[in-house]
Amino acid sequence: MTRNTSHHPVPADAAERRAIKPVICYPNETLPVPDLALYREARNGAEKTGEVLVPPRDAACFEVPAGHFFRISSVEGSQVGDLNLWNREDLSERFYSGKSRALHGTHLTTGERMWTSFPYLRPMATIIEDTLDWYGMDDYGGSVHDVIGTRCDPYTGNLLAGSQYHHCCHSNLTRALADHLGLSLEEAEPHVHDVLNVFMCTGFTRDTGQYFMKASPVRPGDYLEFFAEIDLLGALSACPGGDCSAEHSSDTAACFPLLVETFAPARGALEGWSSPAANGYDRSHGR
Repeated sequence: MTRNTSHHPVPADAAERRAIKPVICYPNETLPVPDLALYREARNGAEKTGEVLVPPRDAACFEVPAGHFFRISSVEGSQVGDLNLWNREDLSERFYSGKSRALHGTHLTTGERMWTSFPYLRPMATIIEDTLDWYGMDDYGGSVHDVIGTRCDPYTGNLLAGSQYHHCCHSNLTRALADHLGLSLEEAEPHVHDVLNVFMCTGFTRDTGQYFMKASPVRPGDYLEFFAEIDLLGALSACPGGDCSAEHSSDTAACFPLLVETFAPARGALEGWSSPAANGYDRSHGR
């Protein structure tokens, strides 16, 4: 059914109502602006401190201290990844995809940020380089690095197809977090949350408003690089859909690893920078 299917009469002023101009919900001109020049200068002199190779149809965790950098790279073939981030010292503070979407838009790129959940609502990671920034928005309304998809998961698969698939991104992230922190799967799963879909090309259909995916434009050598604004624990899943050109929970799609590298700036390279404080709302909620 399309959104234009109607079961009720069209009012006489329908065209007038539809013609009302939209208003941006969250004008972002007053958002704190990251100092990209400072970050990039610090990155130029940074030294590599470690790397994690995320296997296909699996996930792995990594840690990044505040003021350091991490890069997610395509290394063998076109592959998308699902990224979770937490405050390394407090898992209750985690990436808030919905608010990041409201503040920046449906897809993130250079200079935009991943924001944390309430009551903290502060920048946790800033994108400083995106080799796919040339893609922009295509004729279908698709773009890359979305914050609209939730992550492929076994519950929706079971709901729609009666399946019991265990290597979707939700399960991959759950296993990785459990292993990294020594938790049971039951303890780890509630901490897994909506993701940044790294390298994934997505949008909404214009007739039905449905979330769509298409073959990712990522190629080996492409990367997305971040500055850690707070101490981070990350988990990245190499999606079982590969480049997501056909399906996203599959044992037959061509899948490839993703590389996560971490870098430490030289001493004094971030002179004047400090990790952002938690949100300043007083939390009285009118009482």
